[in-house]
Amino acid sequence: MGEAPAFIVDNLQSGNGFSNGFSLKSRDCETTTVIGDKTYVIAGSDESIGVKIYDRSTGNWLIPAVRGIEPRPCKGHSAVLLNEDRILVIKKGSSSDDCLWFLEVDTPYVREQKKVVGAEVVAWSKGVIGNVEKPVVITGPSGVGKGTLISMLMKEFPSMFGFSVSHTTRAPRAMEKDGVHYHFTERSVMEKAIKDGKFLEFASVHGNLYGTSVEAVEAVADAGKRCILDIDVQGARSVRASPLDAIFIFICPPSMEELEERLRARGTEAEDQILKRLRNAKEEIEQGKSSGIFDHILYNDKLEECYENLKKLLGLDGSIAATHQTSPNGIDLPADHSVSKADNKVIIKCGAAEGKTSKNLMVLDVSSLKGGAPGRTRGLQVYTVDSFSDGLNGVNKLS
Repeated sequence: MGEAPAFIVDNLQSGNGFSNGFSLKSRDCETTTVIGDKTYVIAGSDESIGVKIYDRSTGNWLIPAVRGIEPRPCKGHSAVLLNEDRILVIKKGSSSDDCLWFLEVDTPYVREQKKVVGAEVVAWSKGVIGNVEKPVVITGPSGVGKGTLISMLMKEFPSMFGFSVSHTTRAPRAMEKDGVHYHFTERSVMEKAIKDGKFLEFASVHGNLYGTSVEAVEAVADAGKRCILDIDVQGARSVRASPLDAIFIFICPPSMEELEERLRARGTEAEDQILKRLRNAKEEIEQGKSSGIFDHILYNDKLEECYENLKKLLGLDGSIAATHQTSPNGIDLPADHSVSKADNKVIIKCGAAEGKTSKNLMVLDVSSLKGGAPGRTRGLQVYTVDSFSDGLNGVNKLS
């Protein structure tokens, strides 16, 4: 992390406003991080956390567009530059599950948003200790039985899997509950969220928008469950192009003749609707087999056999040790601490109570980060080190 220009330090210390009117008088904590020609000032108070950028090449202050979910205000923070593309922000006096955040300044997501906005962009992403099982994207034509297979998984493993709740701009139907069947929202709100890159996939159906938000998938992972997404081929293509690291499975009928038989056996649709579904199914199957989107193709000839094969792919048949994820843990970080960085490790020296000597260090391993804005940043590993002990005896993994 670079040092702030001298005139910035002087202004911070004196409490004077900058020439562009950005006053820090009311701020309780400011950090400055220099990346190339730009200085990122993160200023926090009891009310908010704000970001300003000083461009040394032009001598101008910039107000960036902010993406992602912003952290709650805190008593203060530390800032550490990682890989020139993001800043680790460690909040002081915050709850254990809310103290680690990333401000992205030059990640692929931020660069894409800069193109959309045509101006400076930064993005917040909450840091989460540990990893989660990869989400599962299950796709297949109408009538192939993917909904039945998903229901079987959810019934047999209710504490292991969770279903992402989609967003839509259509009005709720009788008995539908917001946040359960769909997240019902206004079109203008959803269109802005799509523009801001907050949706993994979306489509317009009969004049209404439908889509899967990044937050809907993250919410399942936050609950300690593996997320299942039931979407069409075009949606799967969009998710594959996103930063989400998932397993993609295409469910295929044994033949078009068998699929037609199943659709007609429903007895719920007119002839023209059946023919339309068959035409769409043929296109989807061709894309599913040849597009390179899907990691696995399962043929649903016999339901129980297909279900057993699905469980095998997901490590649930005993051939692979299946692990149940618990809800992400936080760390108990005292308000009094100092921060330094060595390679891919961030060392947090914890302060001690008055009259006592601190013997503990926390080491935050940032070498295996996954995800990022507009969702969470996962893969953080945290260790405590007893500085009075030698070797590995003084190391305790917290994640």
